[in-house]
Amino acid sequence: MTGPGAAPRPVLVLTHAPHEGPGLIGRALAATPCTVRTVLHQAEPRLPAVQDLAGLVVMGGAMDADDVAGHPGLAAERALLRAAVDADVPVLGVCLGAQLLALALGAALHRRTAREVGFAPVDVVADDPVVGALGAVGSSPTVLHWHSDEVDLPPGATLLASSAVTEVQAFRAGSAVGLQFHPELDATMLDLWLATPDMTADLDEDEVEAIRTGGERHLPGLVPAAEKAFGAFADRVRARA
Repeated sequence: MTGPGAAPRPVLVLTHAPHEGPGLIGRALAATPCTVRTVLHQAEPRLPAVQDLAGLVVMGGAMDADDVAGHPGLAAERALLRAAVDADVPVLGVCLGAQLLALALGAALHRRTAREVGFAPVDVVADDPVVGALGAVGSSPTVLHWHSDEVDLPPGATLLASSAVTEVQAFRAGSAVGLQFHPELDATMLDLWLATPDMTADLDEDEVEAIRTGGERHLPGLVPAAEKAFGAFADRVRARA
């Protein structure tokens, strides 16, 4: 924690697309200063030192996590993620963010091997304050998926959730949690995604309608669980701030 009278350390939120903001994560962090930045196209972005951060959140995006040639800022994001884990800073990576976290910790990325788009279950396989709020060990909560790449489990990390299509759906590595799926959405954010051409370009009308219907069915129960999950992350951030 910072000393008496010092300003609290902020959470840095790295985004990769205007429509893929922190959503419910931002709501959980409302009491903590947050800085939102996009550094995709900066070869050498000036990012804060990890000792100056209360937490680090890295969101999703359509680009491949290893496409440093096309998006040079991803290299700096990976370096910051590695440093944050080494310094025991609370880290949360979602979808692309989880893949960047895994790469930063030495795992491999596999392109186009695990397409999942829509609401479907994940199997919770280990206890964790964040993922455990979505479902107890042995349960299979339904969540929103929107990815086609996947990662291996980083060395030394704990697998938290899996699915038939994607083995590594969630993992913990020290202070960091990676979520391949998207619990950060509420109904308003889902409507935005479904109205964004970049999100729906590869989907047919039936897939879009299935996602819309899935949101109506599952989000009323999923949103409170996600708020509890992100609240657990926010607790760790506040302890450091």
